[in-house]
Amino acid sequence: MKDCVFCRIVDGRHEAPIVFEDEETLAFLDHRPLFYGHTLVIPRRHVETLAELPEELVPRLFLTAQLIARAIETGLAAKGTFLGINNRVSQSVPHLHVHVVPRNPKDGLRGFFWPRRNYDSPETMRRVQETLREAVARLLSA
Repeated sequence: MKDCVFCRIVDGRHEAPIVFEDEETLAFLDHRPLFYGHTLVIPRRHVETLAELPEELVPRLFLTAQLIARAIETGLAAKGTFLGINNRVSQSVPHLHVHVVPRNPKDGLRGFFWPRRNYDSPETMRRVQETLREAVARLLSA
């Protein structure tokens, strides 16, 4: 996609601090990091969301994310990492990307970046569970 900044990084038309690349993926530092070392892992192929990523590319994307998480922990002495993906909502660039963020105790981040809430009732939780189970079954049978 010509106007996608991540596609321009992939084809060398836009500079980025690349930390890893292979035939299918690219990892580079986020230009507005939560913490130093915050890295974005992308598929070279333009897809906007995880749902659109071809099945054959899923393992490579997550193996690269795993590699970057290990590198952040060993290279930056981070105690852990947070991995996150936005699909459309809050996705600043419409190209699938995995955020790999260094984490340390008392770093200021608390859980997720948005408020969490409990289910209204156990029945509500069961209805949501069943709805998702049915959706998964339909997707697997298609």
